[in-house]
Amino acid sequence: MQRPPGEPSRRRLLNRAALAAIPTTLLPSSRAFARPQAVDYPTAQPAPASTSNYTASNRPSSHAIDRVVVHVTQETWLDTLAIFQNPSKKVSAHYVVRSEDGHVAQCVRERDIGWHAGNWTYNTRSIGIEHEGWVDRPEYFTDTLYQSSAVLTATLCAKYGIPRDRRHIIGHNEVPGADHTDPGPLWDWSRYIRLVQSV
Repeated sequence: MQRPPGEPSRRRLLNRAALAAIPTTLLPSSRAFARPQAVDYPTAQPAPASTSNYTASNRPSSHAIDRVVVHVTQETWLDTLAIFQNPSKKVSAHYVVRSEDGHVAQCVRERDIGWHAGNWTYNTRSIGIEHEGWVDRPEYFTDTLYQSSAVLTATLCAKYGIPRDRRHIIGHNEVPGADHTDPGPLWDWSRYIRLVQSV
């Protein structure tokens, strides 16, 4: 027997009835398959550090965040990411800013404790930002690197209520007990803080 045009087949009707009988809790939802956000800073590229190179945490609930620590990598962009991804290195920072174009990678989530400052108390309370380059090669401190990093730092300051001043935005060399000299004497702090404050 031929059904009228536009009328569903018996099989289609039975399939609909069967689906209607299944509790909605058993059906997959789009939320069940949603992937967790990979970055905290929307324009950052995810480049996760090895879990051996940072401490999982729940900041700012577990530890207040009240500092940004500025670093210079003493490595290339790609080598820095590779170091953070190597479980034997025992080092990481939250962000890395590329010299050439200011592109930002996030290596450690902000809630977690990066191993960047060389001082556990400062690690627990800070966000570490690495900048591609060398302390004695100012050509790496490009306009785009300064601008991109300043926007990132200003965003972090707004998010965590960190004052945009030199007491709260510090160099790695200013961390108590640190044996590093970065960002070095060629880093233009006046310019950087001015940019952070202007965002």
